[in-house]
Amino acid sequence: MPPPNGCSINTDASAESEDTEVLLGKDAVPPQCCSARLNLAVLMFLGFSVVYGLRVNLSVAMVAMVNTTDPAGDRNASANPACPLPSGPENTSRALRQPDGTPQYPWDSETQGWLLGSFFFGYLCTQIPGGYLAGHYGGKIFLGVGVFGTAVLTLLTPLAAGWGPHWLFALRALEGFGEGVTFPAMMAMWARWAPPLERSRLISLSGSGGSFGAFLALPLTGFLCEQLGWPAVFYFCGGAGCLWFVFWCAFVSDDPRTHRGISEEERDYIINSIGAQGKGHGWSLPLLSMVLSVPLWTIIVTQMCSNWSFYTLLTSLPTYMNDILHFDLQSNGFLSALPYLGSVLVSLLSGVAADWLIKRKVFSITNVRKIFTFTGLLLPALFLVAVCYAGCSHILTVTFLTLSTSLGGTSSAGVYVNQIDIAPRYAGFLLGITNTFGTIPGVVAPIVTGYFTEDHTMAGWRKVFWVAAGINMGGAVIYTMFGSAKIQAWAVEEEEEEEERAVGPR
Repeated sequence: MPPPNGCSINTDASAESEDTEVLLGKDAVPPQCCSARLNLAVLMFLGFSVVYGLRVNLSVAMVAMVNTTDPAGDRNASANPACPLPSGPENTSRALRQPDGTPQYPWDSETQGWLLGSFFFGYLCTQIPGGYLAGHYGGKIFLGVGVFGTAVLTLLTPLAAGWGPHWLFALRALEGFGEGVTFPAMMAMWARWAPPLERSRLISLSGSGGSFGAFLALPLTGFLCEQLGWPAVFYFCGGAGCLWFVFWCAFVSDDPRTHRGISEEERDYIINSIGAQGKGHGWSLPLLSMVLSVPLWTIIVTQMCSNWSFYTLLTSLPTYMNDILHFDLQSNGFLSALPYLGSVLVSLLSGVAADWLIKRKVFSITNVRKIFTFTGLLLPALFLVAVCYAGCSHILTVTFLTLSTSLGGTSSAGVYVNQIDIAPRYAGFLLGITNTFGTIPGVVAPIVTGYFTEDHTMAGWRKVFWVAAGINMGGAVIYTMFGSAKIQAWAVEEEEEEEERAVGPR
């Protein structure tokens, strides 16, 4: 369906360049099934599944790595457990059975909090450089090498843990350093590959691989720990990342113009619908305009708010399932993973629904982003509050946590697509900026959680959930007030200046 005035949705309607005049009619839109752009989205989905598997495996493995019988380890130091043991044969004993000779370590809650947050210290460092370089050179090499490097380092985790927590902290920080380029590289690639009327679904499909990876990794980690010992977790996840890298190198291209297997019809559709913004940016950037951009700061603040609750649950939910609800490790892994399956489904449906609303002009793009962001932050916050009052009811607690994380998936079609709306050409760089700020909660939240839950009491965990819910609500209000999907003047002006120089005087 053509946008207003028959112009590319990425450009100003008054632009005179032929790059901005063409948008194919509905009858010329090639199907998504088996298309090159859908294949790219599926490979990204699998890649981010691996990425999150590499990221969260320590969350569950930590339960197996810590020696709970050592007096120096205080994970279960509370003399009176907050909740009674659940009924059933699988939970009659909390003792974890691993193969003989599997090492365990006397790490207290504070040490565990620092180790769980260590990944994000490195992750903070490469977001902006990765987005900048991916926007200039293309994202294929940065996304591929980011996943591959992290996978190789993951294989060294058992060795680093044996050397001590400081070595493990450094290794996890290096993993974060390598993985930091992946999401900015993804957005830089979609700036060249995603037709404007398909952005929500393609980016949601790609990004939902993270939730799917958490869904697979959490129960699989529990199973591998009990059957083969916790070191097997890191060998398996690292090997999966190396295997994915082979397929990524073989089937992916930076640009539809250089893809070997794309049809001419699809290539022309993508290039013409994106317009001139589908090209990489130069070395110079309108940094001052970016710093002063209210929509960009709105994305930054909103992502920080949303990520606080996301990272709190991602890194600490297995500990809550173990310390408070007393599930054995395999049940712990499955129940910790259940919310992320719901998040995958909601993300995919939200992407399709958002594109449909935009295509049918039911709402403006800005209002679509606000609707999906508001629901994706407010509803999860309400269910986190409900967890505080579920007490020791295992069924209610798991239900509320599942609903909270699942409904958070609606924001994938909201604020998490917004960078490509306001400045498509700079989308990778902008995502690097927003993700850098958005990663700060990944560093701080596990440490704050460890501080609140030192005594392993229900009261401490209530503080954790209340803080996360309050921050989420704040983000929902801020984005509703200040969010925008309108392409920014500094992005359009830079494009037009480049075209003027290329075409010459008219």
